[in-house]
Amino acid sequence: MSDPHEAARAAEDAARRSYGKLIAFLAARSHDVAGAEDALSEAFATALADWPVNGVPRSPEAWLLTVARRKVIDALRQRRHDEAASEQMLWLAELALDDEDDSVIPDRRLGLLFACAHPGIDAGVRAPLMLQVVLGFDAATIASAFLVAPAAMGQRLSRAKAKIRQAGIGFEVPQGEALSERLVFVLDAVYAAYSEGWSDPQGADARRRNLADEAIWLGRLTASLLPDEGEALGLLSLMLHAHARRHARRDAQGQYVPLQEQDPKTWDAAMIDEAEALLSRANRCEGSGRYQLEAAVQSAHAVRRLTGRADWPAIAQLYEALHTLTDSPVAALNRAVALAEVQGPQAGLAALDVVAADVRMADYQPYWAARADLLARSGAVDGAKQAYRRAIGLESDPAVRHFLQQRAASL
Repeated sequence: MSDPHEAARAAEDAARRSYGKLIAFLAARSHDVAGAEDALSEAFATALADWPVNGVPRSPEAWLLTVARRKVIDALRQRRHDEAASEQMLWLAELALDDEDDSVIPDRRLGLLFACAHPGIDAGVRAPLMLQVVLGFDAATIASAFLVAPAAMGQRLSRAKAKIRQAGIGFEVPQGEALSERLVFVLDAVYAAYSEGWSDPQGADARRRNLADEAIWLGRLTASLLPDEGEALGLLSLMLHAHARRHARRDAQGQYVPLQEQDPKTWDAAMIDEAEALLSRANRCEGSGRYQLEAAVQSAHAVRRLTGRADWPAIAQLYEALHTLTDSPVAALNRAVALAEVQGPQAGLAALDVVAADVRMADYQPYWAARADLLARSGAVDGAKQAYRRAIGLESDPAVRHFLQQRAASL
C-alpha cells in the first residue's frame, strides 16, 4: 500500500504537468472537449482510489491516458445509435489502435490553444476556455477571476465547447501566413488572462491571486511550442517584464507607487534578465508585432536599474511605432507621456490634445491622470485640479485613487 499523501501529490503533479496534453490528445479526433474532460476527470478519480492501494505507477501520465481513453470509448459506444454512429465508430477504431502504446503521448496542446482561440469562438470566452481545458481550472474559479457569475461563465464555456464539436473545429496548427493571423488570437487570449491577474497587484483578491502566474505558464507553453515566432517570445518577455515589478507597485503601507517612482532594487532582476533574453531572441525572428514592441517599451523602462533613468526617447519612438501598427489611442497617449519626458510638458500636452479627439478617451482614467500631471507640471493648476477630479472619479482601485487625491491636494 502506498502513502495516500504521496498518491495525492502525484495526481496533483500529473494534473499540473499533463492535463492539457491529455485533453488535447483525447479530443483531437472527436473535437469533443467536454467529453475528454469528463473522461479525464473520471480517470483522476480512479487514480485517487487506486494509487494509494497499488502504488503510483511508473508513468502517471500514461496510466491516466489509458484509463481516460477507455472512458471515452465506453461513452462513444453508448452513443452508437446516434446519427453520427459511423463517425464515432471511426474514432473508436483509431482510439483502439492507439491503445497499444501509451509510453509516448504526442503533444497537441498547441492545436488545443488554437481551437480555443478559433475565430468562431467568442473573443470574450477564449481566455477562460484556455484556462479550463489547458490548465484544468473549474468554471467557478474562472468566473471569480473574471468577475462573472459562475452560472453565466459555465454556460459560456459549455457553448464554446459545443461550438468546437458541432462546427468540427480542428486542433491543427495553421501554417504559413495563416499561423501569424491565428496566433494573434491565441496571444491576445493569454494576455487577457494576464491582465485580469495584473489588476490585483497585491494578490489580495483570492479570485485573481494566481491568474497572472497561470497566464505566464500559458505564455511559456506557447513560446516553447513556437520557438521561432517572435510575437510568442515577445508576449512572454512583456509579461515577465511586468511581473518583475509586481512587488514594487505598492509600498509597505499598501500605497500605490507609479513606475517612475519605483525603486529598481525591488524589481526581480532574474526575471528581467530572462525577459531581456527572450526579447533578444524575438528580435532575431522575422518581422515584428505588437507584443515585441510592447516588450521593448518595458525593456526601455527596465534600463533604469542600470543607468538611473528610463530611455524616454526610445520609449517615445516605440509608442509611435505601436500607434502606427495598431492605431490604438492608448499607444498615442503613452507616446504623449514619453514626449513630455523628452521635450517637456507642453509638448506632451500638445500630443494629448490630439488624442483627446478620440471619444474613447472621455472615460479613460489614464488619459485624465496623465493630463492632470502634465497640466500641473506646466503650472496650469486649475486645469490640473479639474483633470484630477475626473481621474479620481473614474478610478476603481482605492490605492490609485488615494494616490491621485494626494497629488491633487498637493496643488
